[in-house]
Amino acid sequence: MGVSSSSSVQNARRVLADRLGEIRRDAGLSGKQLAERLGWYASKISRIEHARTAPSADDVRAWCAACDAADQAADMIRSLRAVEGMFVEWRRMEREGLRQAQVAVRPLFERTARFRAYSSWFVPGLIQSRPYTEAVLRAVQERRVAVDDVAAAVAARMERQRVLHESGKVFAFLLEESVLRSGIGGRDVMVGQLGHLITAGAQPNISLGVIPARPDRTRMPVEGFWIFDSSQVNVELVSGYLTISQAHEVSQYASTFAELSDHAVYGAEARSIIMDALQQLG
Repeated sequence: MGVSSSSSVQNARRVLADRLGEIRRDAGLSGKQLAERLGWYASKISRIEHARTAPSADDVRAWCAACDAADQAADMIRSLRAVEGMFVEWRRMEREGLRQAQVAVRPLFERTARFRAYSSWFVPGLIQSRPYTEAVLRAVQERRVAVDDVAAAVAARMERQRVLHESGKVFAFLLEESVLRSGIGGRDVMVGQLGHLITAGAQPNISLGVIPARPDRTRMPVEGFWIFDSSQVNVELVSGYLTISQAHEVSQYASTFAELSDHAVYGAEARSIIMDALQQLG
């Protein structure tokens, strides 16, 4: 089974809720008693402990203080901030344009030694051609971003690709065959992009796998994701950008990547599929 991105955030919220419940129980308080101490409705205690309502930092401080556990408040608030930071809506990330979103992730790419990316939608940014990047970012800008800074965003993404040539770094890319035939940007853009993939895949520090569109495959496609060393996973969803850093969840994505890798072809076989996609473009 694949990893559910939406459940990742909910699971983190539930862990936080469970910890708050433990603090209450350790204090020997019922939900009703805690509510009375705080001047809240008992239903608020229930909603927080069942992860239906996210507490604020002030709620956490008050909760811990009422349970004679003020010394745990700082750690709980750090956990709260981590949960809040897991999911960022596109409108918040891109309210000042697309360039800033590109620049913001550059340090993450720069400090990553082992990068793995799986894509079922489009070619990953690190191995995109400039025209393909422009077509992708222009489509994003027209769909959801008021500020038109596509040219600057394209330049920032192209600059980020220099990490491909830094010593000590290795990259593994997995693409569904459908990505090669998606037609983003039109025929000329896709011809250039497919040629760029062949060139990129020839670099000694890059592994490029293509997962053929076969009717008998047993591992179904999942949402695209990026693994940075063994410390973080990023997932692009329709509604926003998800960051996962809990070790057991990062491990799940690493396992999913390994399973999908088993369905991919590499080297001459991958180039053959890319060349076939090129020929289909005429």
